[in-house]
Amino acid sequence: MPKGFEDKLVIAISSRALFDLDDSHLVFESEGLSAYQQYQIDHENQILEPGEAFNIVERLLDLNKDLGGNRVEVILLSRNSADTGLRIFNSIEHYGLNITRAAFSGGQSPYRYVSAFGCHLFLSTNAEDVRRALENGVAAATLLPRPKKTGLEPRKQLRFAFDGDAVIFSDESEQIYKSSGLEAFTANEVAAADTALSGGPFKPFLAALNHLQSQLPVEESPIRTALVTARSAPAHKRVIRTLREWNIRIDESLFLGGLDKGEFLKAYGADVFFDDQQGHCDSAVEHVATGHVPHGIANAAPATDD
Repeated sequence: MPKGFEDKLVIAISSRALFDLDDSHLVFESEGLSAYQQYQIDHENQILEPGEAFNIVERLLDLNKDLGGNRVEVILLSRNSADTGLRIFNSIEHYGLNITRAAFSGGQSPYRYVSAFGCHLFLSTNAEDVRRALENGVAAATLLPRPKKTGLEPRKQLRFAFDGDAVIFSDESEQIYKSSGLEAFTANEVAAADTALSGGPFKPFLAALNHLQSQLPVEESPIRTALVTARSAPAHKRVIRTLREWNIRIDESLFLGGLDKGEFLKAYGADVFFDDQQGHCDSAVEHVATGHVPHGIANAAPATDD
């Protein structure tokens, strides 16, 4: 963690997640890098439209008003060069976003700067950058395009929702489910009910959120968290005891027993939901902003014959 960042929640955001860069990306794909660079320079005074993560970032930065001081830091990571990235910073200034630190990697993946900045979370639209961040021990998610782009509800509270296995927790139990089925999974969780699960990639991020929450009365917290899991009784006990051992509070816990998650996330009012399984993400993104976490056995590359 860089000096001065020790007591902050630090979020890294890619430029394509923060702003809608589809038009310029189309120029890059169809005409190449030189045409893309010239396009960005020619349009550097044209303000970009908000992207998938814009509302989340806006509300994250607003938390500083409630927490008193600069306790939440958002870092911009971009594959642009500083020259072509001027349009992005002009747009940041236009919208009044307090983002002052950035890394422009000149066409290379910016994931390597996530750890250097001490980030707790990396949000991007580039799945490969997300995978590399996860491999380097940082919570990361690929923000999926929403079929209906809508603003957040007019409230100050920021609501996070998390899947359990392979997100907050390791995928050790999910591996048993995948290899041996539900009955074996349930038997294992009952037998290990008093043994805490290992942490997954989002445990440090959840702990950092919980640290901020602990400094405010529960009734007035601007941050709310929910566990939304396909688990059901009796597999719930191990989850509850694990969080208790970690000394991490979850405000709401939904044990759905395999039910579709989308409607429940809508009812909770999630501002963003993180899940490792693509099917759950596809259901969720119909209702809320959704980040796919390409981690664990559900995202393992299929075996190939030699």
